[in-house]
Amino acid sequence: MLDFRLQVFYTVAKRLNFTKAAAELYISQPAVTKHIKELEGVYKTSLFERSGNKKIILTAAGKTLLQYADQLLDIYRELEFDMNLLVKQHSGVLRIGASTTVAQYIIPPVLAQFHKKFKDIQVHLVTGNTEDIEQALIKKEIEFGIIEGVSRNPQIKYEEYLKDELVLVCAGNNISLKKDTIKPEELKNYPLLLREPGSGTLDVIAHALKPHHIKLSDLQVEMQLGGTESIKSYLLHSNCLAFLSIHSILKELKNNECRIIDIKDLTIERPFHIIQPHGQPSSLSELFSRFARNQAKQ
Repeated sequence: MLDFRLQVFYTVAKRLNFTKAAAELYISQPAVTKHIKELEGVYKTSLFERSGNKKIILTAAGKTLLQYADQLLDIYRELEFDMNLLVKQHSGVLRIGASTTVAQYIIPPVLAQFHKKFKDIQVHLVTGNTEDIEQALIKKEIEFGIIEGVSRNPQIKYEEYLKDELVLVCAGNNISLKKDTIKPEELKNYPLLLREPGSGTLDVIAHALKPHHIKLSDLQVEMQLGGTESIKSYLLHSNCLAFLSIHSILKELKNNECRIIDIKDLTIERPFHIIQPHGQPSSLSELFSRFARNQAKQ
């Protein structure tokens, strides 16, 4: 078990309030103070100091201890979870949704490793664009999803899963664009391939271009296609440009089939998000969520 004094410190450090921490931990405020004093005695330094209006703030030592406490609590949560796995038999059907980029390039290796470890769990994967997956979750057609994009539906709980970057790409033999860097406004001068309406990728691109006063309607959109593979195939047989996930073009970059065009002062980063309904997730959904997070760290 984690030292309870460290749990008390962590709660106070997060709330910066002894009274709230005591209520959250179901102990008295004097008990909270006692545990903090004991920790300060162990480390021979103050962990909190008073500021104006009876507020408390972390000292330099307190900030350092909080960093380690965060790591230790994560380790103990994983330990508890893994120990429970040893005594529980998991079986059943888990319905997962994944937006197109995630389904093609991110989730398949995770699913393969998950199946090796939990052979009695059947996983059904539903794919579609971000909007499709969100709607499937709301309609309870799936219990869990991983999506791209910047959507924020109040009916859904979003948790960041993995970082991604959208890069501007052209075919390796594209003769219309010989330079490797362009200005944002130069995007208007080249034919572009974009994803279909409702795509999380499309939303991210539109959001990133907005500070540069560029709308999607300003661009020369040659065609909108319903998937990354379709865009890649078209791209390699044309002089078009396209924004694609870096995860989706690793093989093509290695084989010099395509190249990245840098855009001055424009980087398009996005997180993939795990989405679940609000409230307590099902045991299988929680199991897969933890497994996927651990795989992402490796």
